[in-house]
Amino acid sequence: MSETYAPQVAEVTGQGMITLRGDLTAAEITTAIQSATGLAVPAPRQITSDAERALAWMSPDEAMLFCPRAEVADVLAALTEAFGEAFATCVDVSDARRIYEVSGPGARECLAKITPAPMAPERFAPGEMRRTRLAQVATALWMPAPDRIRLICFRSVAQYVEDLLAVSANPGGGLRVFAD
Repeated sequence: MSETYAPQVAEVTGQGMITLRGDLTAAEITTAIQSATGLAVPAPRQITSDAERALAWMSPDEAMLFCPRAEVADVLAALTEAFGEAFATCVDVSDARRIYEVSGPGARECLAKITPAPMAPERFAPGEMRRTRLAQVATALWMPAPDRIRLICFRSVAQYVEDLLAVSANPGGGLRVFAD
């Protein structure tokens, strides 16, 4: 266990989220997404990003685009135009989801207590995206950096998730599962 168990939990605000549905292996879809967002469609369980945006693989026919909230309308218009007649959809889900970040010493341990997803460094690394659950609610986890883990949940369960994270992050609650 880390000598210090002090994970910090914070809601991430100002983040726009667009769900993209379509065959993520079809050239017309991947080309449209890349031309409209500047990001390549990630491999399964991966996330691609630049300084402002990230594109997460969610399933064989779903990706989630994270961008500044102020850009959502413009990005939706660019995606709609790029998709043209292709069998694909894009929808602003920014108001239907919440994002939280767990960071600092003990971040992995904090989440290991409440998710069945493996949190050990050799099993979950920066650039990976994983759909799972926290206790009894659906969530997706990704690591933008080694000491930061972000998670997305539905807005309808956000207070439950926030409370769950707060209890799991309590001082003295570290686990003896990860070597430093």
